[in-house]
Amino acid sequence: MAITEFKSALNQVATERGISVESVLESIQTALVSAYKKDYQEQTGEILAEDVVITSQLNPDTGEAKIFREGKDVTPAGFGRIAAQTAKQVILQKIRETEKDVILKEYREKIGSVVTGLIFRSEGSVLVFDLGKAHGVMPPAEAVSGEDYKMNQRMKVLIKDIREGPKGTEIIVSRADPKFIAKLFESEVPEIASGTVIVESIAREAGSRTKIAVSSKDDRIDPIGSCVGQKGVRVQAVIAELNGEKIDIVPFSSNIEKYIASALSPARVTEVQISSEENKEATVSVP
Repeated sequence: MAITEFKSALNQVATERGISVESVLESIQTALVSAYKKDYQEQTGEILAEDVVITSQLNPDTGEAKIFREGKDVTPAGFGRIAAQTAKQVILQKIRETEKDVILKEYREKIGSVVTGLIFRSEGSVLVFDLGKAHGVMPPAEAVSGEDYKMNQRMKVLIKDIREGPKGTEIIVSRADPKFIAKLFESEVPEIASGTVIVESIAREAGSRTKIAVSSKDDRIDPIGSCVGQKGVRVQAVIAELNGEKIDIVPFSSNIEKYIASALSPARVTEVQISSEENKEATVSVP
C-alpha cells in the first residue's frame, strides 16, 4: 500500500465496510508496536523487557509511522515497509471481523425461523451445516434420535440461538426443538401464518411423537381442520419433513379439564379431577 494512497484507501474501506476510521487507526498503532518488538528481536536477538514503554504514532493523512521507546523516537530505517504491511493486515482483519458481525446480525434476526442447510462436516457427535452465508452447529441434544444424517444432505433446521462456543461465536441449529414443529406448520398452514389459527402449546418426544394444541380467533375456521388440510395434505407434509414422526393435533381449551381430556386423545377420558392447579397436577380416569 503506497503511503500517498493511505488516507483515501482508509476512508474508502471505512465507508464501504462501516468501520470507524479511529478504530482502524487504533488497531494499526497497536499492531505497529507488536511489529516493532518482533523486528527488534529479529535484528538484535534480544527481547524487550515488559516494563519498557513502546508507543507508536501514525499520521492519518500520509500513513507515516513512528515508534517511540520511553518517549524517544527509535523508528528503524526501512520501518515504513513493515508499517505498510502491518496496516494492510490490520485493515483486512477489520474487514473480516466486520463481515462476520454483519452475518451474525443477519442470523440473530433469523432466530426462531426455519432455513434449509447442507450437512458438510461432522465433528464427533456435532454436525456442522452450511447455511449459505454462515455455518450452523447442531449439538447432539438438538439432533433427533433415530434420524439418519448424511454428508451433503439438505434438510430444514431451526435457527435456535447464537452463543459463544469453544471456537468462538456459533449459530446453533435444531431439529429437536418443539418450535421447529410450530414453524413447519406455519409454513404449511396459511391460517397460522396469518395469525387466525394459533399454536397454543406443543409437547414433543423428538423422533417419536408430538402433540400440538391449536385454537382459532375466528369461530368460522376450524383450527384442527386447517392444520390437517384437505385429505391430510398439510399435516402429511410436516410428517414427511420429520421422517414419519407421529403428530396429534388437539383443540386448545381454557377449560382445564376439557383441555386435559383432549390432550390425552385417542384415549377416552371419563373424568378429570384437578388435584393442584399450582403444581399442575390432575387425576384422570379412563375405562
